[in-house]
Amino acid sequence: MLCIRGVVPPEREERSFSVEGEVLREGEPPGGFAGRNAETVVDGGWLLPGLVDVHTHPGATEPGTPFDEKPLREQLRAHRDAGVLAVRTPGTAARMPAWVDADPELPRVTSAGRWLATPGRFIPGFGRDVSEADLVRAALEESAASSGWCKVVGDWRADEPAVPLALLTEVVAAVHAAGGRVAVHCQTAEGTRNAVLAGADSLEHGMHLDPALLDRMAAQGTAFVPTLAVFAAGVDAMRAREPSVRRDLWLAGWDTMFDNVRAAHEAGVTVLAGTDSFPCGTVAGEASWPARAGLPAEAALGAASWTARSWLGLPGLVDGAPADLVAYAGDPTADPAVLDHPSRIVLRGRVVR
Repeated sequence: MLCIRGVVPPEREERSFSVEGEVLREGEPPGGFAGRNAETVVDGGWLLPGLVDVHTHPGATEPGTPFDEKPLREQLRAHRDAGVLAVRTPGTAARMPAWVDADPELPRVTSAGRWLATPGRFIPGFGRDVSEADLVRAALEESAASSGWCKVVGDWRADEPAVPLALLTEVVAAVHAAGGRVAVHCQTAEGTRNAVLAGADSLEHGMHLDPALLDRMAAQGTAFVPTLAVFAAGVDAMRAREPSVRRDLWLAGWDTMFDNVRAAHEAGVTVLAGTDSFPCGTVAGEASWPARAGLPAEAALGAASWTARSWLGLPGLVDGAPADLVAYAGDPTADPAVLDHPSRIVLRGRVVR
């Protein structure tokens, strides 16, 4: 019997838990923390129900490289060792192999199958290349073969048309009717607008988001995954380029990202943390960016923990939940750098660090 006690945000209440097998139980075990069969693994500090990266692409070493199961395992372990106990992969070069879900050493993975790319809208051959006529059928196939999600590359080059709104709306309607969900890559004004108007479940990147669409996003439950850290890492290099349509539109989109992230949160849109970068296991750094954009500390942290888990359909630190949690010595809402130093990681009821 594992015993755990600590402060749980956002309520900031001290709570006690025990672990029975792979299940979390609220309260102290019979006999208390000093019982004969009780092992106290956390006594004090702060507790989170595991970090979450909702936009990560394990299985490749860089964009365009073939899917490889060896780096897939290593990258998922890197997530786990950083306290990331759940990930969503909105597109990979191949479908997630079955052994991922069966391996108790790895985080819980929600997969969207292969990227769905219509002609000219992605890295050639890296995702599943389909015609516009086949996009609805392919979306249903990827959703059914994965975790209920599919990912559509809604736009690609800044000066080329996005997936037509009518087609994207048909994709979303068909996948929703089958019980699935749709993520849309969007970095242009047209692509982002079409994703919202089509009723997509998540905007991946969401550059050039029109603030007038935020109320609609909140009402229909469209989440915003801005992947701020990876964009921030490329700002200086992009500014150093010669002026071009792509460069200028990219910078114009970046210049509004902070305002849009803050406005989205204020409008009631679910803002989530996703890294979209290598190495894996860096969502702790991503979690600091929504706070820089103006979100309250608890909301920024929740974007990479309890809020993201709830959005994925995973419970937090409640009685009967899977025993997945991370402990920290300090308060991560006061200092996001605390997230880089977990003191204990419990996955599926086992101490893995």
